[in-house]
Amino acid sequence: MVAAFVGVMAGFGSLVVFTFGVFLKPVSHEFGWSREAISRGFGFAALAVAVASPKLGQLLDRLGPRKVILPCYAVYGVTLLSLAFLPPRLAQFYAMFAVIGLVGNATTQMGYSRAVATWFDRRRGLALALVMAGTGVGSIVLPAFAQWLIDAHGWRIAYETLGVLALLCGIPLTLLFVRERPETRPEGSRPATGSTTREGLRSRVFWTLVAVLFLNSVSVNGAITHLSALLTDRGISAQGAAMTLSVLGAASLCGRLITGMLLDRFFGPRVSFFLLIGVALGIALLASARHPVSALLAAALIGLGLGAEADITPYLLTRYFGLRSFSTLYGFTWTAYAIAGAIGPVVMGRAFDLTGSYESFLSILAGATLLSAFLMLTMPRYERAPPLEFEAAAATIS
Repeated sequence: MVAAFVGVMAGFGSLVVFTFGVFLKPVSHEFGWSREAISRGFGFAALAVAVASPKLGQLLDRLGPRKVILPCYAVYGVTLLSLAFLPPRLAQFYAMFAVIGLVGNATTQMGYSRAVATWFDRRRGLALALVMAGTGVGSIVLPAFAQWLIDAHGWRIAYETLGVLALLCGIPLTLLFVRERPETRPEGSRPATGSTTREGLRSRVFWTLVAVLFLNSVSVNGAITHLSALLTDRGISAQGAAMTLSVLGAASLCGRLITGMLLDRFFGPRVSFFLLIGVALGIALLASARHPVSALLAAALIGLGLGAEADITPYLLTRYFGLRSFSTLYGFTWTAYAIAGAIGPVVMGRAFDLTGSYESFLSILAGATLLSAFLMLTMPRYERAPPLEFEAAAATIS
């Protein structure tokens, strides 16, 4: 679990997502590219994640995590490092982020959660939360670290350093420690318990989860990738904007840990509902935030919900569908999340380029997140009750 925590901390979902906004202005100033044009780089990465995630999920189910994570981490780290040598060609910028997206999801919780889920059942929610806390820790530390590197040495050295950091954090511990529980994969076969991929894809529960993720991803990724630029446009310093991103990351970490404990005690969709309401309030507050305090509060509300959704999706997939095709189904949810993640930042950039402001579009995003919260209330009870419910039932019978 510690190895998975470190791998996730330096993976695509933490390092690339939370530092992209810090690089937006320096790269724009050097090459004269618009914010919309640079945001398309994140969009290409997200679309590549969308295309690759189902296949990566199949490979994780079939081969096991380590054989998939290691080569993907190597490509991811080297490509990130090579951004330090980027020429003034948008096509190459887009191609490099597309490559990062193709392999990136294997370096996130999607790659590691399958291995961890096989070792835990009664406290699976907390175990997954502790692994995904790697994203929270990374999102606290990495934006400020990247901003310091940019201020001290320039954005090229910053990308080079982050690429080396990713390789050192992701590969050695994964090689040594990340593996599935042996009895869950007898004689190399996939686990026998749970729904097939086809059964999952035919389920209303699955598509409700997809809709919630899509709406939430458009909103959160749109807000996060432009957060630094939005705040500095309103007179907040670059360091203050980086600190706001770090607060968002800290809230995300808290959201993950708190949600992990709540999931082991309460009905997951209800937990998700309350946290998504908080995200909607945070995005609405961000639309008008012009003071550091209101920006920090908005970031905290968004971060709490962001961390919660990262925990809730894989947890609910295991409870509704079991482990048999868990990674494949998780990959399909990532496709929806990534497509939405590509749309949000690009449309945010377009809205700014057309109007010179983010306010109107942020209000729309707040409404979309509110809708996703109410969709969670339509979810049925678990088809596979957690072990604690079985124990309670057995105690009642006896």
